[in-house]
Amino acid sequence: MGSLHKTTFVLLMFCLAALGSADYLKYKDPKQPLGVRIKDLLGRMTLAEKIGQMTQIERENATAEAMSKYFIGSVLSGGGSVPSPQASAAAWQSMVNEMQKGALSTRLGIPMIYGIDAVHGHNNVYKATIFPHNVGLGATRDPMLIKRIGEATALEVRATGIPYAFAPCIAVCRDPRWGRCYESYSEDPKVVQSMTTLISGLQGDVPAGSEGRPYVGGSKKVAACAKHYVGDGGTFMGINENNTVIDAHGLMTIHMPAYYNSIIRGVSTVMTSYSSWNGKKMHANHFLVTDFLKNKLKFRGFVISDWQGIDRITSPPGVNYSYSVEAGVGAGIDMIMVPYAYTEFIDDLTYQVKNNIIPMSRIDDAVYRILRVKFTMGLFESPYADPSLVGELGKQEHRDLAREAVRKSLVLLKNGKSASSPLLPLPKKAGKILVAGSHADDLGLQCGGWTITWQGQTGNDKTAGTTILSAIKSTVDPSTEVVFSENPDSAAVDSGKYDYAIVVVGEPPYAETFGDNLNLTIPAPGPSVIQSVCKSVKCVVVLISGRPLVLEPYIGAMDAFVAAWLPGSEGQGVADALFGDYGFSGKLARTWFKSVDQLPMNVGDKHYDPLFPFGFGLTTEANK
Repeated sequence: MGSLHKTTFVLLMFCLAALGSADYLKYKDPKQPLGVRIKDLLGRMTLAEKIGQMTQIERENATAEAMSKYFIGSVLSGGGSVPSPQASAAAWQSMVNEMQKGALSTRLGIPMIYGIDAVHGHNNVYKATIFPHNVGLGATRDPMLIKRIGEATALEVRATGIPYAFAPCIAVCRDPRWGRCYESYSEDPKVVQSMTTLISGLQGDVPAGSEGRPYVGGSKKVAACAKHYVGDGGTFMGINENNTVIDAHGLMTIHMPAYYNSIIRGVSTVMTSYSSWNGKKMHANHFLVTDFLKNKLKFRGFVISDWQGIDRITSPPGVNYSYSVEAGVGAGIDMIMVPYAYTEFIDDLTYQVKNNIIPMSRIDDAVYRILRVKFTMGLFESPYADPSLVGELGKQEHRDLAREAVRKSLVLLKNGKSASSPLLPLPKKAGKILVAGSHADDLGLQCGGWTITWQGQTGNDKTAGTTILSAIKSTVDPSTEVVFSENPDSAAVDSGKYDYAIVVVGEPPYAETFGDNLNLTIPAPGPSVIQSVCKSVKCVVVLISGRPLVLEPYIGAMDAFVAAWLPGSEGQGVADALFGDYGFSGKLARTWFKSVDQLPMNVGDKHYDPLFPFGFGLTTEANK
């Protein structure tokens, strides 16, 4: 009897222990080591749950039901994809939380990760601070400023409940005809490398000894994304998504270096490029994605496709979708930005795994990496938005930082018809001054593409900020009369008796392929405004553009010339330098060509004959 009683007791104890352990899931215990948590969760997952983690869908489709039914691992907002026009931070949080509830309602409760293009501040969101685009930030030569911009951007992104930003773009733009050139810090890989500090601003500084591992320092930071891997800025004639023809040495010395710095800084994700390298699509390039990035560089985060990126492996896109799935996932892409036809993606990938076309080891590698980032970010412990952060969106300290970035990004290329008679800084006290040009009083134009909508917009009613005209008016002496005329005729200029004129012209907003441009002329009526104003009044021309434009016909007529790039929402930074509250300090991070026939032409080329060389920029002293 004794031994039977003992056996019953042992069985009872065993059953109780089993019941207890049913509640204890290692992956849910933050005290467990990272590797233990990932392996524990991965071991519990079905194929459907794994493939769900690899799927990123557009916000429009991401109902709570879809999230739970398909175990969706990630959601994104494409350019301009918002919960409602002019949505508040709280409205964004509520939308993201609703999707998260759907993800957490699944058997294993794996949180989803929401991603958005916050490429110059939280640019999709109404009233967010819009920082200068990267082309301007490269001219600051100030990595610590760029890090502070990352910190501010992280807070504004988290203010809307979002933990993942598709930034920075670390393209090395070698040809300004490319429509994404303004997303590149410089034509010089060393400048681009130095600006990877943005990653440390977005994610936080990697703890000593953990360099090279994905890192996100808590709920006020966001996961970053180095993009677009690799060679996106080197395509033939700057044609977007085209072919980068370069030998391996060129690829490694020009386009790859910033990825080394990004990985050391603990970047969580890398996005593959639409472009090809010597005819091979990057989204299907196993050597560069798996052998080089993952195995040689030891990148431990996850690789994400671009928007419908695998579809574009074929020409025309989507013509053989199952091949695209096989080629993209097979190359080593871990998360696929579908964004719409996600059931087709899930069905195709499921079929391929079940039929041994794609090995289970490839799926497990992808999911391991995605889970690593989610655990590292603390998403399992804090899956929901933090309502206390809503006040971070567009706050004054961030606008002050953007204003500082604007004035440091301005490059003064001409100051006076001769060096002995500089025009700048302009006097604040004057009888009457003229402000002219299409870009002087238009917030949308000074922000450029990737602002509120994908392509950007014109006008002053799309978001909050300060136009250059209003900045000028608030900077000059109250007794100075400011006359604004977008396109004044010569007679009006002649008879106006102006002390001086500020002419602000430039490009319309554009993004990606829509910005590809083979002639790079200043759009009309910019040239005629320059000519009619500058021939009779002392003038400074301020150019708002995503790249250098053809200047030679007009530069002689100008007394002074400022490249202001795409300054964003804080136009006051332009007035700060024009009127001498601060000096000009920016240096060209791009070569300013004489004519498009010279392109591509980059610093160090044998036949280097620029209008203004890389690194050029006149300086002025601030008025004491």
